[in-house]
Amino acid sequence: MIISFEGQVALVTGAASGLGLATARAFAASGAAVALADQNANAVQEAAAALAAQGHKTLAIHCDVSDDAQVEAMVAQTVAHFGRLDAAYNNAGVQNVLAETADTTHEDYDRVMGINLRGVWSCMKFELRQMRTQGHGAIVNCSSLGGLVGGAERGIYHAAKHGVLGFTKSAALEYAARGIRVNAICPGLIWTPMADQMVAGGQGDALKAMEQSVPMGRVGRPEEIANTVLWLCSEAASYVTGQSISVDGGFIMR
Repeated sequence: MIISFEGQVALVTGAASGLGLATARAFAASGAAVALADQNANAVQEAAAALAAQGHKTLAIHCDVSDDAQVEAMVAQTVAHFGRLDAAYNNAGVQNVLAETADTTHEDYDRVMGINLRGVWSCMKFELRQMRTQGHGAIVNCSSLGGLVGGAERGIYHAAKHGVLGFTKSAALEYAARGIRVNAICPGLIWTPMADQMVAGGQGDALKAMEQSVPMGRVGRPEEIANTVLWLCSEAASYVTGQSISVDGGFIMR
């Protein structure tokens, strides 16, 4: 099956590295014009420039998704530059500071929820306004295995990722009859800069144990997440909405 996004426009948040960058590259390779958004202005400019140098249509946008005004401007810039918005991957996210629930801080709660949950809500809100006007579109929200199970010392992160699935299902119901599909993916252990940060933060043993629990016996690649996002945004998934797709090498089966 060949998936083509020729003549279409895709928006990816958290696009300067990891899953977001891999997905932006995949959209570009499939023919889409791509708006890459990230709070790291220099890194997202470099990522967009690298794709443009390969002949792709790109737009770099500095955006902190926890800021509603910046998200509104991000969508407006995308539409002003490319004229439309066909697909969006709301990927930007951060880890929480490891702590038992009794020891967590409201500062960390606000930080993680602001990006991982309110950020997804804000992105959907403005993306849906454009797609509602167009009468079509597809959105994929990035949850996590942490949106399906619990995790000691990671309650804030897991709560946010569970919330993403609730927003996804509700929005999917609202727009199912109006040509807009909303789905979520739940990546498993994928090697990205975030995984590197977890190792640097002392979670290397936990990640190794998780890897040994993956039935496929290996860590996933960012490109495997990107492939799933593109499928969900394509006409090949035209009858799929409100779903939470685990891309985890079979981990959630245990």
